[in-house]
Amino acid sequence: MWQELIFLTNTFTSFFMMGLIWLVQLVHYPSFRFVSEQNYLDFQNHHVHSIDKIVIPIMIIEITTSFALSWYEGFLSLNALGFLIVLMIWISTGLFSVPAHSKLESGKDLEAINKLVSTNWIRTILWTLKSGLSFYLLMKMLG
Repeated sequence: MWQELIFLTNTFTSFFMMGLIWLVQLVHYPSFRFVSEQNYLDFQNHHVHSIDKIVIPIMIIEITTSFALSWYEGFLSLNALGFLIVLMIWISTGLFSVPAHSKLESGKDLEAINKLVSTNWIRTILWTLKSGLSFYLLMKMLG
């Protein structure tokens, strides 16, 4: 029962983040290019403080439940693969997204915006893979 609840919570967070990251990748990050330089600092500050309230709790729940599923099923299970994918998302966030946003907190920088958009494909693909894996495991559980 607990393991199923943890799995469903993990699946929900992965689906949520996949939907959000596709929106961010295709709409939100590219729109950074169209914000005027005079409004950019306020825009960036609003973005970081607003999105953090949504993303940080969900990412923490996702990595915690991914680890728990790996612990329960063993680190050679498909859920362990899901945990590995989530770890890669966190690493990509730390290596690429956080530094780009930090640079953008100083002002509009088209090179940093372009790097943010291009490197965010890593997280977009990884969350899509994680969601696909979770969907496969959900169908297996139901079937």
